[in-house]
Amino acid sequence: MDAVQKERWYFMALLLLLSLQGACPGGGGVQNKETVTVHLQEGMLLDCSCPWDGNLTMVSWTKDPDSNSIAVFHPEYGVATTYHYRNRIEFLRTTPMDGSITLRNVTHQDIGVYRCSVQTFPQGTWARIIQVEDLDEPPSEEEDASAALVDADAHLTAEPGGNVTVGCGHGHNGTVLQAVVEHMAPGHPWVIIGICKRVEGGTLSEDYSERGQIGCEDGLDVSLHLTAVAPEDGGLYRCSFSTDAGLRTSTVMVTVPPAGGFSLSLYMKFVYLGTAIAGLVLLTVLLIVLIRTRKKSRTEEVRDKLHPSHTSQPRVSPQRWRRWWARELTCTQVY
Repeated sequence: MDAVQKERWYFMALLLLLSLQGACPGGGGVQNKETVTVHLQEGMLLDCSCPWDGNLTMVSWTKDPDSNSIAVFHPEYGVATTYHYRNRIEFLRTTPMDGSITLRNVTHQDIGVYRCSVQTFPQGTWARIIQVEDLDEPPSEEEDASAALVDADAHLTAEPGGNVTVGCGHGHNGTVLQAVVEHMAPGHPWVIIGICKRVEGGTLSEDYSERGQIGCEDGLDVSLHLTAVAPEDGGLYRCSFSTDAGLRTSTVMVTVPPAGGFSLSLYMKFVYLGTAIAGLVLLTVLLIVLIRTRKKSRTEEVRDKLHPSHTSQPRVSPQRWRRWWARELTCTQVY
């Protein structure tokens, strides 16, 4: 996270410095009125070659509709890109006045209008507008989101402030060349958060996530480990695997309940705890009853042994005893 914050500060400082240098003497701004159309494809070229002679002061790229800067080149300070375009944009610099870039690991999110601004000395600013479109119409966000909600391959519930690991498996026995991990938060478009590639000697990972850490296994099964889960971590995660048998996708829906609200996992913990306590109480009662029963049985056995009326000898009634004694006395008197 510290690296991300430093990169942001560097990018903002560079934009501020270059904006102060932007007013170049000796020329006014000129924009190429013609809009160039480029089809969305891997490694696509966005051409921005300034036809003027002179010295290049700065090249900046923005993307509509927000017109936010995505990349800046300065001859002295180098290249700065926003986080989601890090390691995806490359300035070609084929000529001293060339501000062209190539874009790799493209998705439908890269469709849109790009504006290139080349600041030169002494003539001023030259600009170009480039429209990136796809031959295949991408699905709308609402349709894609609703379909994803129904067809998600797995569902996870993450506790706010806790940790969770989102894993994707391709389930393919062949060769997997690349895996792209995307996240779509509710009400937001798809955003690339990580890429795993197969290279000679192993795998290469490119982590664009600000909220977690991407892990790449040898078989290009990918995982995203989120710490201190926040509401914005919820939504749909999609893993797209480029294999020798074509494109395979795996989706995981992550639900983050509001803090202090109903939590299914917490509820289940209470259920399990209550069941365990009830079982322990029942077992204790059964043991007490068993002990008391055995104790009572032993007490009765001892009582039977010690009390004459409870011995195993046959009991003689008083009447029979008196008749027997009288008969004995009669016999004694006769003799």
